[in-house]
Amino acid sequence: MMNPWRLRLLVRLDTLGTVRAVAQAANLSPSSVSQQLAVLEAETRTQLLERTGRRVRLTSAGLILARRAREILDQMDSVEAELRGFGEEPAGLVRLGTFQSAIHTIAVPAVTRLARDHPHLEVELLQLEPHESVPALRIGDADVIITTTDVDDLPLGPDLDLVPLADDRIVLVLPPGHPGAGRGPVDLAAYADEPWAFDMPQSYMANLALRLCHQARFEPRVVCRFSNYLLGLQHVEAGLSIMLLPSLAVDRRYRVVTRELSTPVPRTITAAVRRGAPPRAAVRVVLDALREPPDAGAAGGTGASGKAGAAGHAGPE
Repeated sequence: MMNPWRLRLLVRLDTLGTVRAVAQAANLSPSSVSQQLAVLEAETRTQLLERTGRRVRLTSAGLILARRAREILDQMDSVEAELRGFGEEPAGLVRLGTFQSAIHTIAVPAVTRLARDHPHLEVELLQLEPHESVPALRIGDADVIITTTDVDDLPLGPDLDLVPLADDRIVLVLPPGHPGAGRGPVDLAAYADEPWAFDMPQSYMANLALRLCHQARFEPRVVCRFSNYLLGLQHVEAGLSIMLLPSLAVDRRYRVVTRELSTPVPRTITAAVRRGAPPRAAVRVVLDALREPPDAGAAGGTGASGKAGAAGHAGPE
């Protein structure tokens, strides 16, 4: 019989591409991963891997098994959840990956409602950038993700089902007393000499902000970098910098001014699940909750912590 844990390693190899990457994701040594995949070959009596020097790749049989394994593992998760709840109440663990600005505005309000309405359901929140959440979904480390469709190098692909959640836009964030804190769209070129706050290098927002500045024909003078949007908002509120942020990320608790860009940068916020086996009841319930509008006052930084029913893997924003 094929071992589900080894099947998951094969799925990860198909998605991540190298034994070393699989080992890092599974908290194993590369040699342990190789040994377990060799055992899987023995279990299936089929050559699943081709070894070229120190690298391996999936054979045609390995590719077929990896694709089928995703369906098998999803079905096993569904059966386990149904048995736990006897098919009457959504139950079990659903891992929800989401980028920073959607945590308090979309994810936490949904998780709060789910904790109230489905006490046997546990939602684990994982803060993941879009380039991290899509691979996590494909290898089974997340069951649902919240991402965007505007990342050029992010292959969403036909293996994922997408559920639109909201429309968002990128805005310029200024201190309240800034000379540019008026009304109407702004041209970024007018802010070329300003001190800028940026996200961490190679993050989604840092790459986007740098690209927009370059399109406006200037190199931004970056005076600080924060991995947490709220720290950036504090810096702007103190008059020490300006920054570009998704409008979802602008917490109303901070005294800042937002301006639309003269060349709009819209984005679509989307939930995604793996296509194939029908999603288990718990996953469907989470998707339904994400589509609901947040309770009055829940969005835009009410300080909701998501403690009820949510494992606190996402750091404070």
